[in-house]
Amino acid sequence: MALNRNHSEGGGVIVNNSESVLMTYDHVEMAFSEIEPMPEAFKGTKKGSVFLTPYRVIFVSKGKDALQSFGMAFYLLKDCEIKQPVFGANYIKGIVKAEAGGGWEGSATFKLTFTAGGAIEFGQRMLQVASQEFYPAPPMGGADMGYMHLPPPPYPGPMEPPSGGPDLPSTPAAEAKAAEAAASAYYNPVNPHNVYMPTDQPPPPPYFPPEDKKNQ
Repeated sequence: MALNRNHSEGGGVIVNNSESVLMTYDHVEMAFSEIEPMPEAFKGTKKGSVFLTPYRVIFVSKGKDALQSFGMAFYLLKDCEIKQPVFGANYIKGIVKAEAGGGWEGSATFKLTFTAGGAIEFGQRMLQVASQEFYPAPPMGGADMGYMHLPPPPYPGPMEPPSGGPDLPSTPAAEAKAAEAAASAYYNPVNPHNVYMPTDQPPPPPYFPPEDKKNQ
């Protein structure tokens, strides 16, 4: 996204007034690939710290490298993955697209290697924050920019039947009636206002009024 826009002279990170740092890790290496031509600032492996905000990931390098900082807004990222190789440190890999006026052009594959640990924790929190979708929307003309691929939300399980209202009696006789009704009917949790009765149930017995009412 933006090159050399988020670092201070003392090597700290610069964020907007409405932005906060949610998580940070030191001892992180950043490298770029799959970009032609390769900008001078992207060549080699950069060592520094990574910061997570509600809107983006910011890498700030240590030393006097040509790349002093690199910010990646969530809406400019796609195909992000957390990698756990058998040998070597865990890392986060993905594709970042340049923004207009960001100091570079095109798109590149980035790799953030956490040499002292933390890739899984940082990556999971990054995906969680990105899924909240409260970061700024893509600029006009960014229809081809891909969001991070996120896992589907967990299945919440079947809905519980609605509880009875406060006016319904709660006596053993009423509970027995409810159990009897449940054995011969069911409802759809998606449409709780409809009750489905089985078609093979015998009709209810005929109703005969009491003898004293026949003579009235």
